[in-house]
Amino acid sequence: MGRQRKRVGAGEAAPLLRKDERPVGLHLKEKKKKVDIGKVFINISIGLCIFSLAWFFCALYMRSSLAKRVATLHPLPRVLDDNSTSAEVSPERFWGSYRPQVYFGMKTRSPKSIVTGLMWMRQFSSMDVNLRHTCEQGDNLQGYGWLMHDGLSFGVQEVRDKDFTLTTEFVKRKGGDHGGDWTWRVTAKQHSFSRQAPVISLMFYAAADTQGSLRAHVEEKKGLGSITGFSEELGHFKITFRKPVTGEQSNVKYACYNNLQTVTPGLERLTDIVKNSLSRRFVYSPPSGEKRHYIAVDTYKPPHQQHQQKPDDPRKESDFLLHQVTVETPFQIEVLFESASFRSRPNQLVGATMTEELEQRKAEFDARFERTFGLERKGFSQAQVRFSKAALSNMLGGMGYFYGQSVVQSAYNEYPLLYPEGALFTAVPSRSFFPRGFLWDEGFHQLLLSKWDPQVTREATAHWLDLINVEGWIPREQILGDEARSKVPAEFVVQRNENANPPTLFLALQELIEQHAADPDAPASRPTPAFLRRLFPRLKTWFEWYNTTQTGPVPNSYRWRGRDKDTNLFLNPKTLTSGLDDYPRASHPSGEERHVDLHCWMALASGIMASVARLLGEPHAEYERTHRVLSDNGLLSELHWSEQLGAFSDYGNHTQAVSLQQEKVYVPPGQPRHHYAAARLVRSVRRAPKLQHVNALGYVSLFPFLLRVLRADSPKLEHVLRDMRDADKLWTPYGLRSLSKTDPMYMKRNTEHDAPYWRGPIWININYLAVRALSHYSGVEGPYREKAAALYGELRTNIVDNVYRQYVETGYIWEQYNDSTGRGQGSHPFTGWSALTVLMMAEQY
Repeated sequence: MGRQRKRVGAGEAAPLLRKDERPVGLHLKEKKKKVDIGKVFINISIGLCIFSLAWFFCALYMRSSLAKRVATLHPLPRVLDDNSTSAEVSPERFWGSYRPQVYFGMKTRSPKSIVTGLMWMRQFSSMDVNLRHTCEQGDNLQGYGWLMHDGLSFGVQEVRDKDFTLTTEFVKRKGGDHGGDWTWRVTAKQHSFSRQAPVISLMFYAAADTQGSLRAHVEEKKGLGSITGFSEELGHFKITFRKPVTGEQSNVKYACYNNLQTVTPGLERLTDIVKNSLSRRFVYSPPSGEKRHYIAVDTYKPPHQQHQQKPDDPRKESDFLLHQVTVETPFQIEVLFESASFRSRPNQLVGATMTEELEQRKAEFDARFERTFGLERKGFSQAQVRFSKAALSNMLGGMGYFYGQSVVQSAYNEYPLLYPEGALFTAVPSRSFFPRGFLWDEGFHQLLLSKWDPQVTREATAHWLDLINVEGWIPREQILGDEARSKVPAEFVVQRNENANPPTLFLALQELIEQHAADPDAPASRPTPAFLRRLFPRLKTWFEWYNTTQTGPVPNSYRWRGRDKDTNLFLNPKTLTSGLDDYPRASHPSGEERHVDLHCWMALASGIMASVARLLGEPHAEYERTHRVLSDNGLLSELHWSEQLGAFSDYGNHTQAVSLQQEKVYVPPGQPRHHYAAARLVRSVRRAPKLQHVNALGYVSLFPFLLRVLRADSPKLEHVLRDMRDADKLWTPYGLRSLSKTDPMYMKRNTEHDAPYWRGPIWININYLAVRALSHYSGVEGPYREKAAALYGELRTNIVDNVYRQYVETGYIWEQYNDSTGRGQGSHPFTGWSALTVLMMAEQY
């Protein structure tokens, strides 16, 4: 019998079930629980995936959005309307010498202008082809530059070549709807020491820049008699080439004529096109004298590219016409531009009529110059006055009108982007070396130009601020158009949006405000409030960009971004963004740096922002608070005063125990040395850096004084004045040197190829600020007033005398001056901020 199942009675415990004998209900519950937990994990995983994808796409969108910001213009209305430079709105400034990069040329203030220009070369010279066109230091001219130029209606320039001088003159006449007429006159005279009269070829040209058309009219045996053309800005026009004469009446005895009719893909190609069209097959055969083959334009033959296949230039080709006349000196040639819309023309602007107009403009210029600067009243000689007129005229004649796109990049861009197209009306530092716009130079330029013509300053400042992007950044170097870009090394083309430049345009705005305050009803200053009203929204964004992107590591401190990254190759990594390039900063760039010059620039800028806001009736309390904080001498000393140096100083991760040493290159035994890379000079650090004051005495140390942040009763001012006057430190008979002679970096090369730049030489812009500050401190109550007055007279005299002396000896105003000899050096002519010598002569600060 099988066993009977035992009945469980009340109160008895049920026997435990084996694992495999669990009730069905319990089994289902556990299974459901497991399924629920699995679903939770799956749902969490799905949620995480969705979140990750959303975050990824959001980050991608944000990065894409941030990447676009660098090339997105400020959204508020521009200061200048699109047609502000048109012939209709501004006819008196429409045509001008707005091509500073060429020795002589004119264009309009429009994006795609018809351009005109001059090339020349000496025939039968020892040099094969000595074609002159763009301003080049390698041409070794004895001197060139504008002697007189009013920025509006006329200009007189002198170009001294090896054995002859060209005088280029132009006069404009208003009339019609397209900017009126103008006439060029070029006069060639041999130098007194020349053994025989040089034979010169002048080449006058016109070129269309993708807009407009040109048509040549050739006269038998007389070359290109005239050009007719049409463009949207100019309507119909005619350019007439008059025959060369020895005076206003008599024709020269013999001249040869040639012409070139071709097309060009870009204005930067004009010189090469002419060089590649030259031929020796032509004969110069004067009535008396031997027949000789001379060089002249013929058919353009593109250069043959050996061993490489260059892609075709995709740009639209434009008309390019050139008239060459070859003649023996002395002679004079006139070129006449006439607008077809000038319907009531009294007579042609040539010959005696042009001479009369020119003499009238010269007399008006002389009278206006004396009214403005008063140099004759101050006792300067006629030669010194002529020098100062040339300095001003070169800055006015160096105004350029550029149009194109910058190349920009931010941290969010893998590759550079093209900035939106834009225009820039600006002065340039140097026609030969820097024929483009520089942000920190322009503020100094406008200090001089605002005294002559405040409208120029308003327009130039507006053009710069109209280039601001949505972040508040302005590309610090403006390389607009192919012609400008062709003059710039590739490594300097891309502009990066973390990089600032000293906001010197605030100096020009300060001048405009002071002019308006002195005489609000004067015609020259009356437009200033309306101009500032349109400028102010952009100005606020610009100031805020500096105040957020260039902040330092501690409150109310500032740090320049953009220092050189490859510290191994530089004795001291450069800070190009500060404008002072190789001036010694902390030896090891880091986020811990504090820069005293930028602190002072921001103190100045905040004060001027408050002045503009008050003038416009806008809220100004926050700007005043910022200015009060940054001008606090206690804070300034806490952040930047070095007790060891006894001067203001940068702060950062620094050591002075650095030098350039030739690196060791291992060459295996028996191997030829030339198969291995050449040994370079690399930096050797003998002692580890630490956070400390940099202790370099020079221009940066002076900034609290230069920008008048120091109080007149500050004991620190006494230290500054003492260091300035010390000949072993900053004082020279020619101006203040940029770095003390006692500094270990004084006149030290920064790499084996980079000569010292801001490590000793004398720079006129900083010396101007020093003279200006001395004038200020000598005029306010304080214990150092007499000391400042004495230094003012001495320093002003030293600078003016040396710049003038070098101009007389060399024919140029220079970029910088040697602190040991006073000799001009660097690029030349440099009639950018070095022309501030005129304001020192006039004592206008």
